[in-house]
Order: sequence, then C-alpha cells, then structure tokens
Amino acid sequence: MIDTKITSDPPLLSQFKALPHRQIQCNDQRCAVIEECELPLIDLSHLVSQDPKERVACVAAIASASSEWGFFQVVNHGISPSLLGEMRREQMKVFEMPFEKKSSCGLFNDSYRWGNPTATSPKLFSWSEAFHIPLTMISQPACYGEFRSLREVMEKFAAAMSKLARTLAGVLLENLGQLDGTFDENCNDSTCFLRLNRYPRCSITQEMLGLQPHTDSDFLTILCQDQVGGLQLMKDSKWVAVKPNPQALIVNIGDLFQAWSNDIYKSVEHKVMANEKVDRYSIAYFLCPSYETLIGSCKEPSIYKKFSFGEFRKQVQEDVKKTGHKIGLPRFRL
Repeated sequence: MIDTKITSDPPLLSQFKALPHRQIQCNDQRCAVIEECELPLIDLSHLVSQDPKERVACVAAIASASSEWGFFQVVNHGISPSLLGEMRREQMKVFEMPFEKKSSCGLFNDSYRWGNPTATSPKLFSWSEAFHIPLTMISQPACYGEFRSLREVMEKFAAAMSKLARTLAGVLLENLGQLDGTFDENCNDSTCFLRLNRYPRCSITQEMLGLQPHTDSDFLTILCQDQVGGLQLMKDSKWVAVKPNPQALIVNIGDLFQAWSNDIYKSVEHKVMANEKVDRYSIAYFLCPSYETLIGSCKEPSIYKKFSFGEFRKQVQEDVKKTGHKIGLPRFRL
C-alpha cells in the first residue's frame, strides 16, 4: 500500500529549512497562551422564535460577542450535520491527492496554495495547504476534474454558508440601526469565496504556525473546523486557545465590519498552531463585497476615512510585500 502521507504532503519541511534562523521564538509576552477558552455560544433558533423577547436577546448576544470578542460560535444554524460531514469527507479526498498532482492539476482554476514562498523568517511561515475558491467556480463542472462527487456537496455547502452569513450580517446591521439589503447588493458569488484548509501534522516543533497571526479582510467569516484544535485569538492582549465544539460553527468579524461599525464590532487577530500528531482540517467562508464597494462608517464622527474594498486589498498586499505582514485598518484611520 502506498503511504499517502508521504506522497500527499507539500514539501513544507524543505521550504522551512531554507529559512535563515530556523529557531522559532518570541520574546513578546503576548505569545504565551495562558488559557483555553470557550467562545460565546449563541443558539440561532431564537432568531425565529415566536417569543419576541427571545429574538431580541439573541440579537443582543450576537452584537455583544462581536464587540467584546470579535468571535462567537453558533448552534442550530440550519446547516445539517450530514452536509457538514459529507463536505469534510470530500475535502479530505482532495487533500489526499499526491502533492505533485495537487499542485499541477489546475483544480478550481489553479487555486491550490501551500506554505509561504515569500517568508523570510519562521514567524512568517505557514505550515499549511489550501484551496482558495471563488464561489463562481463552484458551479463550473470543469473546475472539479476527477472529483465529480465534490461538486454537488460543495454547491449545497456554499449555498448554506452564504445564507447563514447573510442572516448574521443582517442581524449585525440591524443592531447598528442600518437597513438590511446592503450585503445582497454588494456581496455575491463573484465576490465571496471558500477556502479549504489542511494543516499537516508537524513533529519538528510545538511552536509551528499553521497560519500566521492576522485579521480577516472581509465583513465576516464562518469557520467549520474539526476537533483537533489549534485556533487561537487575541483577547485582552493575550493569546487564548479556542476549545472546539463539535456542534458549533465559529463566526468572526472582519476588518470591513469593524470600519463600518465605527469600531463597535472588533476584527480580532487570530492564528492557527500546527499539531504535532495529527492533521487539522477546516473550511472558511468569507463574506466579501465587490472591489468597488465603498466602506464608510455608519456613525459620525467617523474613525476611518472612506475607502473602497479594492483600495483596502491593494494596501494590504503592498504592506505584506514591504513588511512581511498585514497592517490593515490602522492605515485608514483619520
């Protein structure tokens, strides 16, 4: 039997060994993880409750978590466990392909990425591989190659995640006193995307980053993860590890919603740590607008100058190229 572990992993180790000063260390006190946390847990069935008080309390809980944590988890979200399980199985099939095939087969319009070729130090390296898939690609049969069974599952999964994202975005807008419909106008299949992630086990160090610290450059993100753990977020200037919940999906606020809300909602820095013993899998849905969409604060005086999503993305890319990391919203503060 062929050892698919050997043939499917990208050459992360050789890329990592090519970096100067390969020892991973951090003298910043923020690096220490002092506790494992359970994110605020919200039952979304209360949004459709016949008791108006339950709905009001649910909206308040979502808004509070978005302000205090920037992260929360949801149950009774409307996406069936069977669909989530089927999507995970199909995802694993794709990543089990030999690396050479993954990197050259053109799956999802050549959307495969791995490691970080531009990293100049260990703290900028990501021990992971991913498929970064625009929603417009999901309905195109030619994008799937031999993985025909993936198409139907992916279409159902993307539709369900899109519906949930718009529901949550509508609730957050409602709490700000804004009219719903903003996301229907500016966020669609040509602007939003899915990312299928795999973080191969890494036995060379306990401190290997699967994904380097960052905030998300979108309105909001919905994450479907396995039970391995590894997600960490910044809370009260310290890293805390997120305890996985098998029944829940994780939601986090992106940079655009922080700017739109005038800092009422928080886009929080987060990262993923690689596991020494097992692979970690996750799927993220990103609610993004068109590049022409103008982002302005909902209240005056505004903390940020108005900017288009295209301007924001261009600035992020320039900062990463020059400094090795994203600067993001501080660039647009007044």
